[in-house]
Amino acid sequence: MTPAIRVHELVKKDVLIIGAGGAGLRTAVQILSRRPETSIAAVTKVSSPQKSHTTTAQGGVAAVDPKDRIDRPEYHMFDTWKGSDCSADQNVIKTIVDSAWEQILWLDAHGLHFTRNEEGRFSKRTFGGHTLHFGGPSAFRALFEADRTGKGIMDTVWAESLKNKVRFFNQSLATELLFKDERCIGAVIFEARTGTFTMVLAKATLISTGGLGQVFKITTNCRQNTGDGLALALRQGLPVMDLEAVQFHPTGIVGPGILASEALRGEGGILLNKDQEPFMERYAPKMKDLAPRDLVSRSIENEIREGRGAVHPEHNLPHVWLDIRHLSEYVHKVKLPEITGFFSKFIGIDPKVDLCPVRPTVHYQMGGVPVNAVGEVQQDAQRIVPGLFAVGESACASFHGFNRLATNSLLELFTMGKCVGDRIADFLQEAPDPGDTARQAPEQTAAQFSGYLQAKGSENLWTIREAMRSVMTEKCGVFRKESTILEAIEDLKELRERAAHVRLKSSSLLMNQELVDRFELDNLLDVALTLAEGALARKESRGAHSREDYPERSDAFQYHTLAFLQDNGAVRLGKRPIDMSLFREGGEHAGHFDLLERKY
Repeated sequence: MTPAIRVHELVKKDVLIIGAGGAGLRTAVQILSRRPETSIAAVTKVSSPQKSHTTTAQGGVAAVDPKDRIDRPEYHMFDTWKGSDCSADQNVIKTIVDSAWEQILWLDAHGLHFTRNEEGRFSKRTFGGHTLHFGGPSAFRALFEADRTGKGIMDTVWAESLKNKVRFFNQSLATELLFKDERCIGAVIFEARTGTFTMVLAKATLISTGGLGQVFKITTNCRQNTGDGLALALRQGLPVMDLEAVQFHPTGIVGPGILASEALRGEGGILLNKDQEPFMERYAPKMKDLAPRDLVSRSIENEIREGRGAVHPEHNLPHVWLDIRHLSEYVHKVKLPEITGFFSKFIGIDPKVDLCPVRPTVHYQMGGVPVNAVGEVQQDAQRIVPGLFAVGESACASFHGFNRLATNSLLELFTMGKCVGDRIADFLQEAPDPGDTARQAPEQTAAQFSGYLQAKGSENLWTIREAMRSVMTEKCGVFRKESTILEAIEDLKELRERAAHVRLKSSSLLMNQELVDRFELDNLLDVALTLAEGALARKESRGAHSREDYPERSDAFQYHTLAFLQDNGAVRLGKRPIDMSLFREGGEHAGHFDLLERKY
């Protein structure tokens, strides 16, 4: 017998946070620092916030000390703008870079153990695309905690959240955003551990659910990164922005796809083809192995395409080599022990003796739910959605444009978390109470989950999911063209139809992982289709979006893509202007923020 889908509990809070990773919890901590009396609920799919994907971030976080005698915030802004392929919003770049050092000091004061040098000062390392003097020599700009910087950030914000008694819904997921008079008033939460649905009403709701990496077959993203926050927005008729901008990290470990951090190349690691030739000089004569990620990923794929890649005997996958044999024992054992250890742990080699097999792997989404510079979700370029906010990788402000620079993700995470927290704290002063809503199952959640439990057919959930991931990897990957994107769209439509005929083995709501997987499958298919439609419409190459049939960047596409998923499954596209205020306002450095040719 199929259980009835009904709301078992009604909870009222001031703030509901959907996604308890670094961005969500930094926002929570900031709200509580301003308004200690605020009641906050935070939802996480995993068993503890300490298992959030933020904890996997390795290399570091970019920030310029205003007292630095060599580096300057303006150089960091320039690198971010150029790295974005001139498609980030300059007002957001300035806001984040200007506040970066203040937030570094906040983290340091609240317990993050930044690695320091022998003089007791913050140690710094260099990463791809970070330069001095507007494109000059490499900048040592990234601060870090060994090779577990994300874990340090999560330890810090989680501890602060516990001190302030945030209520956590662990192993839970948001199934539906709730609205009243076009104002967001909370969400429906499915608590997988108890098999119950809870309605959380809140004055402010924050989406901070992370990335969409599981849309693709090989990814550095954790199992839970299924684009849930994006799908929540799409199902309410809200747009997502720039989903076609997906970053492939150049050095995923062949086999598991786990990240071999850019920090390895920052310390002197070198990419080699099958003939052990350092090849990056052909593609980026100046920055070589430390060029931005989109450029390095395309270079690796090109080496493989032209027959200069090696083939891994166990996985039968083409790849190139990362040579870190020459790095010091101190780097292997002290500075980057976890990263170098991944090679021995997962593929059984000794990176001090052997070459390491790597190839591009999906790493980060530059797009997301469109927000303004203070995290308010936008219905379009002019209108916000009252009561609804987004932050972190699931949001798009846009700080990264069409290509994110290494170490800028952690910077955005806690800097925008602080900024959005301030805005929500101000919003709560005047926000109306969401009111009392009857404890009934909202129609969307009831229809969706009843449909899962009652579906008849012989389709296999995981067969469809793996087919989708293969389609996206092969036809919407590092290189794209119209014919293969069109094929991907048709394949995805067929997979959506097949998904309706997936029959679950159990109709129980209690601890039914297959039911959660089924919900995630819908999210993945919705997000994948929206991504593919955006990639088809953008007939140019810009940052991580590389069209073989349109290999140049075009000023005709100097805008952000807004994408709406309609009830019939069709995708409607719109536009949001790219902010160029640093260029438009003039000044000494304005010329560096014009539309630049992107050479490295």
